[in-house]
Amino acid sequence: MKNAAKEILDKLTLEEKIGMIHGAELFRTAGVKRLGIPPLVMSDGPMGVRNEFEPDNWKALGHTDDYVTYLPCNSALAATWNRKLAYDTGSVLGEEARGRGKDVILAPGINIKRSPLCGRNFEYFSEDPTLTKELAVPYIQGVQQWDVAACVKHFAVNNQETERLWVEVEIDEEALREIYLPAFYDALVKAGSYTVMGAYNLLYGEHCCESDFLLRKILREEWQYDGVVISDWGAVHDTEKAANSQLDIEMSVTYDFNNYCMAEPLRKKIEAGEIDEEKVDEKVLRILRLMMRLHMLDGKRKGGAYNTPEHREKALNVARESVVLLKNEKQMLPLKREGLKKILLVGENADCIHSNGGGSAEIKALYEISPFMGLKTALGGNVTVDYVPGYCREEKTEDSDKNWQERSLENGGGSMEAADSLVEGAGQALEEKRKILREQAVKQASDKSYDKVIFIGGLNHDHDLEGNDRKDMSLPYEQDKIILDLFSAREDLIVVMIAGSPVDMTAWADMAHTLVWSYYAGMEGGRALAEVLLGDVNPSGKLPETFYKNHRDCSAHVLGEFPGGKKVAYREGRYVGYRYNEKFHVEPLFPFGYGLSYTEFSYRNLSVDDKECAVSCYVKNTGDVAGSETVEVYGLSHKDDMPVKELKGFEKVFLMPGEEKYVKVHVGHVEEGYTYVAGSSLYDIRLK
Repeated sequence: MKNAAKEILDKLTLEEKIGMIHGAELFRTAGVKRLGIPPLVMSDGPMGVRNEFEPDNWKALGHTDDYVTYLPCNSALAATWNRKLAYDTGSVLGEEARGRGKDVILAPGINIKRSPLCGRNFEYFSEDPTLTKELAVPYIQGVQQWDVAACVKHFAVNNQETERLWVEVEIDEEALREIYLPAFYDALVKAGSYTVMGAYNLLYGEHCCESDFLLRKILREEWQYDGVVISDWGAVHDTEKAANSQLDIEMSVTYDFNNYCMAEPLRKKIEAGEIDEEKVDEKVLRILRLMMRLHMLDGKRKGGAYNTPEHREKALNVARESVVLLKNEKQMLPLKREGLKKILLVGENADCIHSNGGGSAEIKALYEISPFMGLKTALGGNVTVDYVPGYCREEKTEDSDKNWQERSLENGGGSMEAADSLVEGAGQALEEKRKILREQAVKQASDKSYDKVIFIGGLNHDHDLEGNDRKDMSLPYEQDKIILDLFSAREDLIVVMIAGSPVDMTAWADMAHTLVWSYYAGMEGGRALAEVLLGDVNPSGKLPETFYKNHRDCSAHVLGEFPGGKKVAYREGRYVGYRYNEKFHVEPLFPFGYGLSYTEFSYRNLSVDDKECAVSCYVKNTGDVAGSETVEVYGLSHKDDMPVKELKGFEKVFLMPGEEKYVKVHVGHVEEGYTYVAGSSLYDIRLK
């Protein structure tokens, strides 16, 4: 492959090579028609292949050929703790990207969730590197089986949106390598992701897309990575630094393609003898090898397809296993169909569409089933399902004709805003409108003819949003008020939260006997939620992150800084997420790895096999409902300078009532100074 790529390289002019290493359109580089080299075509796609834009402006083409399967977000996928579903998700994304004529899909996002306030957390898997890498690897393998390159992002320590273009991360290198890099290593080396996207921020004084430390020392020399490095859109700032770095392709959001740092400015510097042309040759060789890996030059490339029934079924399967049952104290779930005549749904998220927002994660979905539709279609005509909004979002006024992406390089690339503009004086009229909606909902909920009242609230993509971090974890739109009022009318209120990040539920969590959590679960999310509520599916989701009581219980805010100023100090070091809570005895609302079932499981006979580097035990379904259990294995450290518990491995197993299975969990390597424990969550340790 190297020799073949070199033969092609020798035939290219400097101008042709320059065209291959920067964006010639918003989502593609220049090809070389005379040599049969096609352009490299990319697409955003953490939750599906994005819609088509005009080549040189952010105006959607508006045709009917770019509706796609809307997949559950990565946080929802992580809540399944299911490697097979990760592979299936990647496979759907890869086949649909191929079907849409894409070469590189800009996914998955695998940044660690350092704070619950990061606006793009819904695009990421977890606060834990082990869970992240264990799901990212099969995801990437699923994508790339379709001759499409995954593009793992954002390398590295891109953990906030505020000032994302210019903020410099200050972090101890030991913590960097222990928490923030392992998932990238596995994604690039073990899974073999063909491409990786550099981050916007700075690390150790260098922009990540121009970083000698990240791209040369770690990526090329230590990890021996020979894939293609693509910049985030607008993350390159200096022609000489970019040219001399290990970055291969520069992309941006602006339309002056010839003025990009690695376009005409680079050509002029080479012709002036200021930069060696060999620097460009190295980049082009890697791009040519990528094209050969994707069979773009030999006519042997696989075809793809999109919007197939099989894809929709896989999206549904992920959504089903992503639902997390947080509380079921009075066994009100599952709902019993017998005798059920009338249900009231309260809350905008019961009837909200989420696919069309979030920033570059936005999707032009073929369809999206809301919880309202999901319950109505599941219950048929014999059960009345009514809906009232109960609250409303603030009216947003657009102050520019520009697409949000055109403005994405302004003001440092991102900011932190209040969770509700009412805090900033949205106005008495909005406050009065919400009061009326709240009173109407409570009055209707007080009607005893309703067998069940379900509040479905949470966040939306006004808050889980690229370019914006939340100021706190509070629920927007005065939702706490309506939930409290509903509990005064219905003690048996069922609460469902739909969001991309944890929210503060302390105002009413003790009142709630029944609480269900769902991340943005894709086009079939409403159907999956209905199936869980009705008992057609036994919930098996587990939290992939700590649900704090409020953000001040998170180490990024207590020990470190978030979002910082010109610099952000990661003073918490390795104590990220549950590692901090465990070490310093800070009780969360719900712990990492937590999730209930409609059945019960028992564990016995834990053993540690040093030779196989595995922990094993027997797990039995002791209830009367079939269900899946995730066996989570943690290492308990006895060293003072280490976290108390760390996830070392996991396996998910399906069990019929009364069935028992032997489960073996591989833990990488058995470490000295650790005791291994197994259980169903961080706090529920069954065996030691």
